[in-house]
Amino acid sequence: MDKYFEDKVAVVTGAAGTICSEVAKDLASTGMTVVLVGRTLEKLQKVEAQINAAGGKATAFACDVTDKASTEELAAKVIEKFGKCDYLVNGAGGNNSKAVPKIVAFDPRELEEDRPENIVGLYNVDMEAFEKVILTNTMGSVYPMLAFAKYMAKQGSGSIVNFASMNTYCPLTKNFAYAMSKAAVANFTQSFAAYFANAGIRINAVAPGFVVNERTKTVLGTPETGLTKRGQDVIDHTPTKKFGQAHDMCGCVRFLLDERMSSFVTGVTIPVDGGFLTLSGV
Repeated sequence: MDKYFEDKVAVVTGAAGTICSEVAKDLASTGMTVVLVGRTLEKLQKVEAQINAAGGKATAFACDVTDKASTEELAAKVIEKFGKCDYLVNGAGGNNSKAVPKIVAFDPRELEEDRPENIVGLYNVDMEAFEKVILTNTMGSVYPMLAFAKYMAKQGSGSIVNFASMNTYCPLTKNFAYAMSKAAVANFTQSFAAYFANAGIRINAVAPGFVVNERTKTVLGTPETGLTKRGQDVIDHTPTKKFGQAHDMCGCVRFLLDERMSSFVTGVTIPVDGGFLTLSGV
């Protein structure tokens, strides 16, 4: 517990996910009230119960943060219930396998009507899913920023943390929509930070490296059960020779939120990646 945080209110979107559920629990452990936001209330309630059982304070709200009206309604409800919002963590986001090709370079066969089943290129992906990935990872943070910054500006203070990615810096193969959207996160983090600085609002981002979750276990494997080729490539490219854990993000998020430690920090994206970005691969 930290007395400084006892009267603070933090909103965490994507709070049922692997990373942001841990972030929410960590923030709650400081004594602040944490508002858990996601699309599925049942999943959020599990995190809510864990936090409250540990002596923390958490409340769950279901909301689709890609819907402007719903996000504005959420912000109004939070302010009505708690009187303010000090912190916003934009953790909602993700990828969609339907938007991901199976090949890493153009193959003329992807243009053929009777193409082989394993030849799935950019011309064969579901473009609705492609657009949805971009919408979720961009407007899914923009709408909450606008909705909650309105109230933060009135109180003259606030801190927002967005979630970028290794794809922010260099697109990984096959991740076209995801990489596009995560590159945008660093850009709009800067532009929103500059815009809202005179309102007393700081806006920064965290860029996780390769963090263990159910999806990465399938795509990358694990050191314990065996790595896929892609997984081994990641490990070979990571100086610490390991994947990250969700709790590895908590310290950086807390640092960026805490005015005592980061009051002069805004508009930055901080990699938490085990050194992945330090190696060029050459």
